[in-house]
Amino acid sequence: MNQQNPQFDFNNIKPPNISGKTIRLGVIVIIVLAFVFSGFFTISPEEVGVVLRFGKYQRTASPGLNLQWPFGIETVTKVPVERQLKQEFGFRTVRAGVRTQYSNARYTDESLMLTGDLNAAQVEWIVQYRITDPYKFLFKVRNAQQTFRDLNEAVMREVVGDRTVNEVITVGRQELADAVGVKLQKLCDQYETGIKVEQVVLQDVNPPDAVKPSFNEVNEAEQEKEKLINQALSEYNKIIPKAKGEAERKIEEARGYALERVNEAKGDANRFTAMYKEYAKAKEVTRQRLYLEAMNDVLNKVGRKLISSEKTSGILPLFQFDKGDLNNAK
Repeated sequence: MNQQNPQFDFNNIKPPNISGKTIRLGVIVIIVLAFVFSGFFTISPEEVGVVLRFGKYQRTASPGLNLQWPFGIETVTKVPVERQLKQEFGFRTVRAGVRTQYSNARYTDESLMLTGDLNAAQVEWIVQYRITDPYKFLFKVRNAQQTFRDLNEAVMREVVGDRTVNEVITVGRQELADAVGVKLQKLCDQYETGIKVEQVVLQDVNPPDAVKPSFNEVNEAEQEKEKLINQALSEYNKIIPKAKGEAERKIEEARGYALERVNEAKGDANRFTAMYKEYAKAKEVTRQRLYLEAMNDVLNKVGRKLISSEKTSGILPLFQFDKGDLNNAK
């Protein structure tokens, strides 16, 4: 049986019979759906929404569910005002975590700087900041993020250029970071960026790879110098205070001895003065007493004693002298 392909007559095709009420209802539904999907927006707790109407600032929306004019009449730009943001200079973090991974690329155009003593240094740092004024951040400065990066590089190069390479690499790191933070905040306020600088952290400050061996040799020499100086100071602190103490002891002993001799001399003088006063009162008695006291001291040191009068004679046979007595008599 032969089948013939059906023939469509386009002239007989007619649109469905739709009433004007149905069309109006469909248009209303479309408008309502468009309003629902484009007339509401949500702001997260750490953000605010900057609402523009035909490109002109209107208001700042708070976190939560908010309304806006649909169909692109109003647009919303969300700004994270409660989140701490950061920018990295001289390096890039690929993945943060327990074991943070960094990019292997070299960012020498950011990190390579000239110090005040005409040495080169590679400075890597992080700036942590917050957006405090969304309006200024969006409208006062064109591309505020890039402007902020440029300000960071300019201020860091200025501060590093005022210091020696040793200060930048070793002892002056914290003071340098504080100075950069102060100057950077001043420029942000001056340019009305709406940014508050919270912290500047120096990561690594090293000499360029080409001069690292020479720089290490200089550091080793400086460390050896410091070690020898410390050893000399240690020996100085051992010997000099001991010598000073010994000298002070000798001086105090001399002073004590001098005071003792002076006091003894004064005592002797006072004793002789008192004796003289007594002697003046009774000269004969005092003279006799002194004579007796002196003889008492002398005779106690003599062995056998023979006392005779000048008028006595012929008494020698009465005494028995031995050889020792004769020697003593001589």
